[in-house]
Amino acid sequence: MRSIWNGAISFGLVSIPIKLVNATESHSISFRQVHTEDNGRIRYRKFCELEDREVTQSEIGKGYEDADGTIVPITDEDLSHLPIPTARTIEIVAFVPADRIDPLQMDAAYYLAASGAPAAKPYTLLREALKRSQKVAIAKYALRGRERLGMLRVVGDAIAMHGLLWPDEVRAPEGVAPDVDVTVRDQELDLADALMATLGEVDLQDLHDEYREALEEVIAAKAAGETPPETSEPAPGGKVLDLMAALEKSVRAARESRGEGAEITPLPDKRPPTATKRTPPKKEPATKTSSTGRTSSTTKTSSAGKVSSTAKASAATKTAAAKSSGAKASAVKSSSVKSSSAKSSGAKASDVKATAKRTAARKQAAKQPDAAKQTPARKAAVSRKRSA
Repeated sequence: MRSIWNGAISFGLVSIPIKLVNATESHSISFRQVHTEDNGRIRYRKFCELEDREVTQSEIGKGYEDADGTIVPITDEDLSHLPIPTARTIEIVAFVPADRIDPLQMDAAYYLAASGAPAAKPYTLLREALKRSQKVAIAKYALRGRERLGMLRVVGDAIAMHGLLWPDEVRAPEGVAPDVDVTVRDQELDLADALMATLGEVDLQDLHDEYREALEEVIAAKAAGETPPETSEPAPGGKVLDLMAALEKSVRAARESRGEGAEITPLPDKRPPTATKRTPPKKEPATKTSSTGRTSSTTKTSSAGKVSSTAKASAATKTAAAKSSGAKASAVKSSSVKSSSAKSSGAKASDVKATAKRTAARKQAAKQPDAAKQTPARKAAVSRKRSA
């Protein structure tokens, strides 16, 4: 691999001569600009405005245009004598855990190759120190006319360096996230987790650039005078109206693509139960039973939820009747208690009956006139009455 920069790693008082080589390469297909009428190449020629002639690359240098249009020439020698220690040195300034580096800061990647045999020992020392500490080195270096920030880490048996953007070069994500309040239900998250688990992991070595392969097929067909292959157009994406249905369909499609069963077990709804308005049960008419065994019903009106005055009066009347019946029942109960007491005196029952008969006879005799004063007809009537 061809080096693009030569310098040294400054590790405290240790200096490690290195060469900087690109760690990545681009496989994208490039096109030339052509004239559409005859396919003639369109070229950009470099002309000098003062001499009005084309110049070669060796005649081209660097210059800074001032605000008034004046050009200040800057040579490579001027850049090599910049008063900074990173002009030809990758200066390590700190060692930090790898998770402290925001991936948004990562830029181009390079390999640092040891330059010559004397660099092998310090190069290996730095590599093993990075392995054992499980940290990355933060360094400063100058490349292509500017000072840059870099991160050194171990890749296999080599040391790689990732160019980093300065923190003030990373924009804050303001105005990117949705500005509306969105509530995601647990059931939707469960389906998303199921989709992630179904897709699973992948070996990055199995991924390839399908667009480049299709483009190569088109170029080969055109070069052979054949009709380029046509690919089926993807189904137009519609607006997602039902997120749950879209997630379930995605899980089913992912499982079918992997040869798994397409059935999806419905997940329990973990949402809190929705409060519903309960309808109060209808009250049955209250019933009251009196001591005589009769049942009275009190009906409440439901149109306005209030008892009418008629119902109230009826209820009051029946309440009084119930109280009166209760009083009568108490009197009957008391009489029954007395009768039972009289009956309990079995020895005196006959005497009481005889006494009552004698008293009745005396009252009857008192009402009748003396037998001497009665006429014969009167006496005969009385005799007939008594015999009867």
